[in-house]
Amino acid sequence: MTAMIQRVCILGSTGSVGVNTLDVLARHPDRFEVFALSAKTRLDTLQAQCRQWKPRFAVLPDASRARTLRDALRADGLRTEVLSGVHALAEVAAHPEVDSVMAAIVGAAGLAPCLAAARAGKRLMLANKEALVVGGALFMQAVREGGAQLLPIDSEHSAIFQCLPQDRACWHEHIDHIVLTASGGPFLRCEVASLAAVTPDEACAHPNWVMGRKISVDSATMMNKALEVIEAHWLFGLAPEQIRVVIHPQSIVHSMVVCRDNSVLAQLGTPDMRVPIAVGLAYPQRITSGAARLDVEAMARLSFEPVDVARFPGLRLAWDSLRAPAGSTAVLNAANEVAVEAFLSGAIRFDQIHAVNLHTLSAVSPEADSAASIESLLALDAAARREAARHLAGMRA
Repeated sequence: MTAMIQRVCILGSTGSVGVNTLDVLARHPDRFEVFALSAKTRLDTLQAQCRQWKPRFAVLPDASRARTLRDALRADGLRTEVLSGVHALAEVAAHPEVDSVMAAIVGAAGLAPCLAAARAGKRLMLANKEALVVGGALFMQAVREGGAQLLPIDSEHSAIFQCLPQDRACWHEHIDHIVLTASGGPFLRCEVASLAAVTPDEACAHPNWVMGRKISVDSATMMNKALEVIEAHWLFGLAPEQIRVVIHPQSIVHSMVVCRDNSVLAQLGTPDMRVPIAVGLAYPQRITSGAARLDVEAMARLSFEPVDVARFPGLRLAWDSLRAPAGSTAVLNAANEVAVEAFLSGAIRFDQIHAVNLHTLSAVSPEADSAASIESLLALDAAARREAARHLAGMRA
């Protein structure tokens, strides 16, 4: 039986997840059609993608870049409609003709279109962990009420998802706890004192994964893993104490489920984002992803070790913020985005990122209703960014 063509909207198509998604789609032209693409700044890349895929819509954040792209596509004879602004992202994500949405926008900016896709009942492939870190209960409520199919794309959460039964109702009785694996990034074996001299290029040189600069820095500090702990809490309905992290430098075991009978289920594979992307696109079926096959016989060893909290102090903020008042995880995420941007621009040292996050989490106390609506969450996000920026200014003074 021939599968129906699946119309896909890719939010963040010029980033690493978006590019890998298009690579998987290109391998299955009989199954998928690109309906909409979006980018933040990489205008030339988005233009090239529009030429290749001829989507119905392309979205950019500002009107000026949108006009430039619109003129270029018209000169190419393409009929792609170019839109601009946050509302346009939500519009294409919830469009009646869209079947699936790949949410690959980095940061809190992805929350609004993710909520729109969830409320519209789409197959929502979530690579934007911040939608859950910031949105949490509000986002999961939208998924339930909209009847959306939520599929995790982060390799760790996809691994957990693949190890669990299709019937989500029995997940609670199935799981004792989960173990998220972390490579340890580029500084796993460095002297802790040497981290003060780390450059942005060094922080972005991940040993196993090819990622954008922001997420690469997060991986180097293990703040990315902290955000993944928060994401797992919401995705799988787990208490904070049911989520553990272990260092696994080879990035072969992508995560594990420890069952109530003490069986341990793990998903293994080469470190290639096209695998979880293919899982999300075709679930519950399997399709070719383009990733290299794992050669089990060639594996020298698989090693696991506890996290060094002196090297990665930011990791514990995941559990601290989950146990704090609702909205605290949004504060942590906002502070980290500001701190990482400051590090990448040369304004602070690598080892000062944690100080900014810790200060902001302590200084900004969410109100009782801060997580009740997207407006209140965005206001809390803005307040946390202002406090983080104020603290940064004091550090530089």
